[in-house]
Amino acid sequence: MRSMPAEPRQDLDALAGRLLALPAASDLVAEGGRVVALRPDAAIVRGLPAHARIGDVVRFGALREQALGEVLHIEGGECIVARMTGLSGLVVGEAAFHLGAIRPQADESWLGRVVDALGRPVDGRGPLASTRARARAGQRHGALDRGRVSEAFRTGVRVIDLFTPLCIGQRFGVFAGSGVGKSTLLAMLARAGAFDAVVVALVGERSREVREFVEDTLGADTMAKSLVVAATGDESAIMRRRAAPLAMGFAEALRDRGRRVLFLLDSVTRFAHALRETGIAAGQPPVQRGYPATVFAEMPMLLERAGPGGAQGGSITAIVTVLVDGDDHNDPVADTMRGILDGHLVLERAIADAGRYPPVNALSSISRLASRVWTPQQAELITSLRALIARFEETRDLRLLGGWQRGVDPELDKAVETVPQIYRALHQTPQHPRSADPFAELAELLRHENRAG
Repeated sequence: MRSMPAEPRQDLDALAGRLLALPAASDLVAEGGRVVALRPDAAIVRGLPAHARIGDVVRFGALREQALGEVLHIEGGECIVARMTGLSGLVVGEAAFHLGAIRPQADESWLGRVVDALGRPVDGRGPLASTRARARAGQRHGALDRGRVSEAFRTGVRVIDLFTPLCIGQRFGVFAGSGVGKSTLLAMLARAGAFDAVVVALVGERSREVREFVEDTLGADTMAKSLVVAATGDESAIMRRRAAPLAMGFAEALRDRGRRVLFLLDSVTRFAHALRETGIAAGQPPVQRGYPATVFAEMPMLLERAGPGGAQGGSITAIVTVLVDGDDHNDPVADTMRGILDGHLVLERAIADAGRYPPVNALSSISRLASRVWTPQQAELITSLRALIARFEETRDLRLLGGWQRGVDPELDKAVETVPQIYRALHQTPQHPRSADPFAELAELLRHENRAG
């Protein structure tokens, strides 16, 4: 048998090398169907492959700009596909290609970057590694496989470290109405030095606030070890719903490598709003103040992924903000979140209006792990301070009406004398230095107040 000449063999080898370098056939050939109907919030697609699932991504072809959607509902060969990006030019008969459960697979090279809910960079610093990959389930830790939460960390915010101390691996909420200072307080917490990495999910925020958060709030040093996933308020509900799980997935990947991760979500209420919009688009009936039942199932599924890991030793400490609609702290989202979290901080508009920052209501705030942080003496001191504050606040109207006389009630006399000093001692803005030893600082500030008095 004659051997093949050297030149044709080289050509064949070169061709084989090029073929091997091409993507898999499944990435070159896409299955799909057609748009058969349009709704204001979704498209009805017929002809998607039988293996299409809820949550899969669909690309609409023949548009000048790439338009994406997500499968929300499948019935009788038809799929409800909600808008992700740019469906304004969609028409009946448009081709719809099934892309599958595609989500970005982040790695540590993403630290220091800002991405959208699809993992695409939005900071103008070039492409990211592995910006598109098939979805991969994170490692799930069973209830008895997780480590215990016991190690305290200092946030540097005096009122928190005194009244609601936190632990590594805890899940904590900041509850407040709009414009009361949630994001500013979150920025102060992001600078805590106890973590190897910070993962931030900005859901439904104003567009201008993303850059301010990255450049001013985090700063260059913290941003170098942070990943920010942003889905602003002008983006679709699907994008806003995807941002938080994407950020949590990256935090889980770091935790499983033994890292201590701080996960910040601002805000979980806007995440719930996005879940409500997509649920209604899928035809789910509202059951409580317009929220479908799936909303109250999705929130614990997200937040239960935080906490300590397994044998690797990593952890995710989650701090989330809860936007209290109409300052109603018993609205469905706030009420559900209190049952999920390991503690919460309540910010009140009246306290902010009085010029006290952070505007924390120390009586309504609680950390369920505080007993693992305080010494017996510290717990006794905080209990007595709470009692004084409660006495001071419950008699405010009485004192304004002139119903208090010094010497009649010694406990009230002590509260009137001490609580204003406590409030001044707890005042701390982002421009103030971080607290290193809150109990010692409180004692020193109170001594200074008494000398000045």
